[in-house]
Amino acid sequence: MKQGRSIAEVLRELQRQNTMKRDFITPARALHLEDDGRTFVMNGVSGAESAGGSVGSTAGAGNTMVLDTTPLFHRQVASSLGIPAKYYDLMQDQKPELLADNVNSWLSDRDQNYMVRSMSSEAELVDTGVNTSLLARAFLSDRYRRIDNMDVAATVLPLFAGSDQFEIVSSEVTSVRMYIKILNHRLEAEVKPGDYVQAGVVISNSEVGLGAVSVQPLLYRLVCTNGMVINDFGQRKHHIGRAAKVMDDSFELYSDATIEAEDKAFLLKLQDVTRAAIEETRFNQIVDTLRESTDAHITGPVQDVVELTGKSLGITQDEQDGVLKYLIEGGDLSLYGLSNAFTRFSQDVESYDRATALEGMGWQVATMPKTQWKEINR
Repeated sequence: MKQGRSIAEVLRELQRQNTMKRDFITPARALHLEDDGRTFVMNGVSGAESAGGSVGSTAGAGNTMVLDTTPLFHRQVASSLGIPAKYYDLMQDQKPELLADNVNSWLSDRDQNYMVRSMSSEAELVDTGVNTSLLARAFLSDRYRRIDNMDVAATVLPLFAGSDQFEIVSSEVTSVRMYIKILNHRLEAEVKPGDYVQAGVVISNSEVGLGAVSVQPLLYRLVCTNGMVINDFGQRKHHIGRAAKVMDDSFELYSDATIEAEDKAFLLKLQDVTRAAIEETRFNQIVDTLRESTDAHITGPVQDVVELTGKSLGITQDEQDGVLKYLIEGGDLSLYGLSNAFTRFSQDVESYDRATALEGMGWQVATMPKTQWKEINR
């Protein structure tokens, strides 16, 4: 399993980010893309609120907020406006003025509000009364429910605190997601002689619209410290709620008692889902499925099997080469061995997000439909 930062480091980073966040509800017509094709301006800003709920510093009515942007922000703008991604990127690279004309024209015709999630480059935002620059990290629906990483961490971590039964074996916060991976050392089973796995759970969240709050079972293979994310048995709670309330002539995002109550219920449900993900009956079902995969032997050319499997899962040639390397080194030419090659290779990937995706692919390989396996393994 790929190692990220310690949970203490992750929590410090989340706390740091919470002091820097500012979210806005803005009419589409108030956004304007500059001719550089990358900088947005938000006109008439009169208020803001941090993601944590406390009111941040505000600029006076009529001021302009300058927004530096991330690639994800532009991808979400393109999706919302119905501009094909390849065409958006081509305009941005070669004709940014044309992109600005397109984006601004479509925004001016939209009679709707959006949520802009941004972050300051400073630990504390200062009200200057003039232009303020922020990094816009997400362009979302005004129905997006702000369940932030710190909220999720504060909800699930107390479930496992103070017991040597549980261990946080890996955690990380990337530019797009937070991950917490926890093991239950007392829930253990043997997949095949000498090959033991322990139960666990992985909790992830994206503050920028790249997925729901996700709680999925996790398996930890003791013989080689591989982690496997079990996609089929997880649950997701989506960031969708009532439209955020906007006051007249203001971009300020408010929380009322109803929204707060809904968020509290959401997080209580998250605790229930987390407990269920690490339950013994579910763990036994997963182990039984893996035992079945040990009897599905590779009979076709090994390199072809890896290539066809990799193509079906959308991995790159370099990733296929890494999986093939670990499959041969592991010496287990079965569907189970192939799945473990995926999870072992995930530890070599630089990106924590991609490593976790590859851990999930390990389960997809182990549970490949028989018809697909027959077609690949020939």
